[in-house]
Amino acid sequence: MKPFKQTLWTWRLMATLLGTTLLTGPAVMPLFGQGLPKDDLAFLRDMTRDVVEASRVPPGSNGGGRWPLTNTCGFALITPGKDTYTAYWVRDFSMAVDSGFVTAEELRNHLLLTCKAQNGPADLALANGLHVPAWAIPDHINYDGRASFYPGTYSSGHDQGAGACGRVPPIDDHYEFVHIAYTYWKVAHDVGPFSVEVNGTTVFERLERAFASPTTDPKTGLAQTTEADRAVGFGFCDGETHTGKLLFASLLRYRAAGELAELAKALGHRERVAAYRQVQKILRPNLARTFADPAGKDGWLRASTGLSGQPDVWGTLFALHLGVLDRAQASAARKTVADALRRGTITLEGGVRQVPTDRDFSKTTAWERSMCAVNTYQNGGYWHTASGWLIGALWKSDRALALQVFSEMLAHLRAQDYRKGAGHGAPWEVYGPNGKSRQNAVYMASVALPYGILKGL
Repeated sequence: MKPFKQTLWTWRLMATLLGTTLLTGPAVMPLFGQGLPKDDLAFLRDMTRDVVEASRVPPGSNGGGRWPLTNTCGFALITPGKDTYTAYWVRDFSMAVDSGFVTAEELRNHLLLTCKAQNGPADLALANGLHVPAWAIPDHINYDGRASFYPGTYSSGHDQGAGACGRVPPIDDHYEFVHIAYTYWKVAHDVGPFSVEVNGTTVFERLERAFASPTTDPKTGLAQTTEADRAVGFGFCDGETHTGKLLFASLLRYRAAGELAELAKALGHRERVAAYRQVQKILRPNLARTFADPAGKDGWLRASTGLSGQPDVWGTLFALHLGVLDRAQASAARKTVADALRRGTITLEGGVRQVPTDRDFSKTTAWERSMCAVNTYQNGGYWHTASGWLIGALWKSDRALALQVFSEMLAHLRAQDYRKGAGHGAPWEVYGPNGKSRQNAVYMASVALPYGILKGL
């Protein structure tokens, strides 16, 4: 951890300690540091607004992208960022919807487009042994509305790669699809679209069938995959091989089950409410039971039970965000996270690594099996995408530490703000140590996801 260098932050630290640690009795509000700095939060809000706007590709435009395609979907597509990924990515869009800068109309448009691109009731066999299960959700949808079910390609035809990023489509998009629908309902207070038929199947039925499409363990309810028929569990690890039961995909499944329960209730499907609550009831105890350190030495949750079962920083933070751990488990996880922060093993400039530096699989790789060099991209790079989960996880237990992470993140974003012009690109998708391995400027999830969480603190 870097020491505080500014007097202001020294005062915030002192105030937080006085307000939450040294004083006892009824709630005592600290004089300083009781919330995120307003100027910094306003800066993050405005940057998020501008990045979401920069990520919109109007009809008839290619958005400045690399491919000679234009948006023919009939409405503005929201892509993962400006001039980087030239398609609508389901997970990236889902990660932005809680920011408040995606309109109800945009939510509805993207929801229906996803329904149109969803696979039908039969498996789809592709080249090189790839196969798309019934009702599978695409990884991304191109400007022409065609589905590309696999990462690493823009092909929407028979040849969508050789399986380097999975032999069946990623699991997480199925549950992010549900989150898009749920957010539309929460924002618009409208159940109308859920009874709309798309190719003979209603939107709500499509949500249910998408939820049921990925492979899960019937006993624990956890998402799982094998090395032979691998599915990417979480798209931010699509260059890494995880097998067995999968933490992040299972957490997303837990959230989606709760969201489907609420949608079913709003639609009057009482029997479905109970069914989805039962899914959550089965999943909840099995998450910590399956992914906790078998020796009980720390509070990290492991990413998977097979290949690349390293401690998963993002997964642990997301579990804390969802509140799926019991009190003792959550306390152990927060203590482990705080200790790692103080030792400087999980953050850089407010961005979060996926594996603690002192828990890498070896000297040459963070995850056990990766397509990337160590300390780059998904194999040890730093991402602001997960910073909101980290700050939120520490907010009540260690306010000073949470504020430090936020301060470091905002210092990075201010210094490298893409709006300054040439030579600037923040928010980056990912970056490495010493200012190297920066990738994909003006990346939406790096600010939209954290802001969606932090605006509520």
